[in-house]
Amino acid sequence: MDKILAIILGGGAGTRLYPLTKTRAKPAVPLAGKHRLIDIPISNCINSNILKIYVLTQFNSASLNQHISRSYNFFGFKQGFVEVLAAQQTPENMNWFQGTADAVRQYLPRFRELDVDGYLVLSGDHLYRMDYRAFVEQHRQTNADITLSVLPVDENRASSFGLLKTNGAGRIVDFSEKPKGEALKAMAVDTTTLGLSPEEAKAKPYIASMGIYLFKREVLIDLLNQQPEHTDFGKEIIPSSAGKLNLQAYLFNDYWEDIGTIESFFNANLALVKQPNPPFSFFDESAPIYTRARYLPPTKYLRAEITQSMISDGCVLKECQITNSVVGIRTRIESGCTVEDSLIMGADYYQANFERRGDCDRPTVPLGIGANSTIHHAIVDKNARIGCNVQILNKDRVEEADREDQGFYIRSGIITVLKDATIPDDIVI
Repeated sequence: MDKILAIILGGGAGTRLYPLTKTRAKPAVPLAGKHRLIDIPISNCINSNILKIYVLTQFNSASLNQHISRSYNFFGFKQGFVEVLAAQQTPENMNWFQGTADAVRQYLPRFRELDVDGYLVLSGDHLYRMDYRAFVEQHRQTNADITLSVLPVDENRASSFGLLKTNGAGRIVDFSEKPKGEALKAMAVDTTTLGLSPEEAKAKPYIASMGIYLFKREVLIDLLNQQPEHTDFGKEIIPSSAGKLNLQAYLFNDYWEDIGTIESFFNANLALVKQPNPPFSFFDESAPIYTRARYLPPTKYLRAEITQSMISDGCVLKECQITNSVVGIRTRIESGCTVEDSLIMGADYYQANFERRGDCDRPTVPLGIGANSTIHHAIVDKNARIGCNVQILNKDRVEEADREDQGFYIRSGIITVLKDATIPDDIVI
């Protein structure tokens, strides 16, 4: 695996994840209380013994760069690295990244310097656990020019993906990016050829690309150099290669979620607390998900009632009720609070007197959630200050709203309190 270079695409501006991407790159969005989205593909690489990793990004890359530099250092005899490559203007190229393929093209001279025979292209906003060694092994055994990781999907989800058809040998012969209507129906196939049962194949008659590609070294170099007008892998590079090059499909029939919207991000986080079998678990000893080691104290519970929730390190939870929620690092929740079906991201630092007695008679609102507040079906971003007697519950059932001046947005009915926002005492949202 030392002959494989992983290239993780940080994505665009992340507009569908706004306001979580207001001040951070999409891969730097917090996940599961103490991780970030970028930890998923990096951990998959490390667990697969792929230790040469670049992350490409061009929007709000400061926090992503800081997280990676503090989290991933290879010591001893392991010759590896995890490095962020941000978009830059040069005398030869004055443009920012124009798409996924263009991002790789602009840094191709650096990639060519490494002694590798394959380029593994990944996305930085997917939640899944995958051993890339089997993926690479199939790629080599079939002598593929490009191998795509694919999964079977139903008709409701199919139009959101690049869809493909394969022949009996697993070779991709047709590819269509996010087809609709009749074009979508034309991409339906018999997925029993992938090993699905007849029942599964009937429910999932489409083969979807996961946006995970493995290229032969010279194939990727030639495609990017010979087709400079092609700027995107899914829309241009892959469709134009189907039928011409040896494109192979690698079946991944397991949990995989594209964290592209506020709704999908919210649901993926809350799914982590499901029992007894969550769709994705951080408790797999054989394939851990790594992140930054923060050396925080244990969480302190002061007569708190916790039900089906995940609580991160370094919190102080007083006489409160927390149900079906994920609570991030350094969270302080005062007495009388109720948190239900919510994601509380916590804080990046401790305020003075963090363990203090709750007090609603104070000149400013401190970090955390003040006494007697209720939070339901919401996301509270980092370093937010929620006052006393605040009700965050979308009482008017609003689906979409921009209230940045008031410190929150609503997307798909989910209230998101902005990072560093202050919600004063007695406010009802």
